[in-house]
Parts: sequence; structure tokens; C-alpha cells
Amino acid sequence: MSEIKNHSFDGLHDPLDSIPPLQTQRGVAFSAGPNAKTGKEQKRGYFSGFRHRRIDRRLLYAVNLILSLALIGPNIVHAGSSYPDLRDCHSPGLQKALDEAFTRPNFWEAVKKKKLGLVVADVTKLQRPEVAWYNPNHMLYAASLPKIAIALGMIVEIDRGRFQLDDKTRNQLIRMIRHSSNREATALLHRVGMERLAEILQDERYGKLYDPARGGGLWVGKEYGKAAAWRRDPLNGISHGASAIQAARFYYGAITGTIIDLKYLPLLAQIFGKPAINHKFVKGLHGREGVRLFRKSGTWREYHADSGLVVRDELAYIVVFIDHHIAADQEVEEGIRIIDDVMQQRDNRKQTAGP
Repeated sequence: MSEIKNHSFDGLHDPLDSIPPLQTQRGVAFSAGPNAKTGKEQKRGYFSGFRHRRIDRRLLYAVNLILSLALIGPNIVHAGSSYPDLRDCHSPGLQKALDEAFTRPNFWEAVKKKKLGLVVADVTKLQRPEVAWYNPNHMLYAASLPKIAIALGMIVEIDRGRFQLDDKTRNQLIRMIRHSSNREATALLHRVGMERLAEILQDERYGKLYDPARGGGLWVGKEYGKAAAWRRDPLNGISHGASAIQAARFYYGAITGTIIDLKYLPLLAQIFGKPAINHKFVKGLHGREGVRLFRKSGTWREYHADSGLVVRDELAYIVVFIDHHIAADQEVEEGIRIIDDVMQQRDNRKQTAGP
């Protein structure tokens, strides 16, 4: 599995197509015992139970990494007690590297005019993320990207026992995220309820991903169809909106268990993996060896957005790119290549420098 080819996997059995949510304690990982060669305690991720299958080792590592990115220590560790807020993790070093890498004048013009929001978060070390950003709190129309909020709402209500995670619901979630189905998004939105989803997005227990005191964030105030808006966001009047930092916090909260119970990580990997639309991040990362992408994009007219978790080798980073101008689609595609180059270069320097 050396590259992204619209995620066909060339006949390889993909565990993301079959795994059910794991029945684990909230935010808990367990040691797998001592390594036979080194005698040191080895860490067991949430995907280790599938090692008997014939899966490409890089694919296995990538999937294992999204499900237990931190490779948590030998004792039981409770997620949610020691993970910082990404908004408090700005990295001057990563910021400088990105500032130097983005050289096109139209990028800086969009930043200046606040038509672009971008967050990059190195989460290879989950408890010590490094974050850089441009207009992180500025809310923009994000088209289908806020469907991630509908996925959150469904999982919250499944966890509360309101809904069952049956095959129909699982397939609806997959089509909504992988294929960006407006029909399924509207159906799931009505199941959760627009008012209930707005409550979830403003609830501290789920990260308060829409926060009026911080510029707003994720908002779904209209179905993905012809019906009139139920309620546009109170600050900006946007029907389907996002700020880059709040979308990034969704992904970080999902992989740390601070927003969504960690037992749902396999489900999230299943619905966000193997994106079916070959544009933006997918197209930009095409042909890059060892890349695994879990993402959700959005497109409407000149509004272009993409977001997700990129996993490669022993590197993992979250990136959210929301852009609004006529050449934005190309800029997002080019931007992810620039970001991936920067992240690889930083990772190589860290490995050369050693611990």
C-alpha cells in the first residue's frame, strides 16, 4: 500500500470494511507484555487483534496508529486527563517552517483578507502536539466539511442509547463521509435533530466545537438540500460553517478520547478512511509513498475545504484547510503537498537528532 489510488487497495483485504466498534473502557489501552527480544514492555494498540491477517505492514501500522496513536505506556492510561487544548499548543518552529514554505502571493493575500483558514497539528506525540495556523478562529462557509459534526452527533446519540449502530446506520455514515452524500447527511441530521446537534456542538463534554466566545466553529444550521436554513450560526450567519481550529479539535478529540469514547475509533477509521472523491488532499497526496489519509472535504462554487488526519511512517498530523476564492481548489491541492513536505523534513531532522 504505497500510495493513494482513490483507495481501491488492489484486492487487499481492508480491515476498515469489517471491524465493529471495540468494547473497551473509555480512554484505556493495555500493555501487550514484554518484547521477546528486548525484554522491554511493548505497547498494544486497539488494532493489535488483527495481526493474524495478511495485511501490508505499513497499512497495519497506519491503521494501528490512528487507533492508538500515542502507543500508550505499560500501565493503564485514562485518556482525557492529560491532553492539552490545541489552541494552547502553538509551535513557533512549525509556524516558521510553514511561513517559509508558502511562497505564492495569492496564499498570503487570502490569509490577509481572511478568506483562508489553515491549521496544521503534528500529533505524532499525542500529549505534546505542535500546532501552526493562519486565521484559526475565523469561521468560513465550509460546504460539506461540517458533516463531521453530524457524524459526531450520531455517535453521541448512539453512545447514549438513543440509536443502535446497525448496518444501515453504519453505511449511512460511510456514504455521508467517504462519498459526501447529501441525502445521507440530511437523513442523519434529521435523526439527530438540528436543535439537538446545536446543543451537542456547544456542549463542553464534546469539546464545545461551536463557541461564540471564540469566533464560533462547527455549525450545521441547514439540511444538505433545498430546504431553507433552520438556523444560521448566531455570529456569522453561516449555514454550514467551520473554523479551522475547531475542525482540527474534532479530529484531535476523536483520537485522544476527549470528545468521543475511544471504543468508537474503529468506526471513525472506517467512515473517514478510503475517501471516494479524488480531489484536494487525496489528489495532492497521490503517489506519495506510505500515506494513509482519513478525511472529509467540502466544495461549493468557489468555496473549498478539506480536513483530516494524515499518517505516514512514524509521523501523524492533522490538517484543516478552508479556502474561499476562485483558485482555491488548486491551492488546497498544492497546499497539502507543501505541508506534507514540511512535516516530512521536520520528522527527518528529529530522527537524525535522536531522542
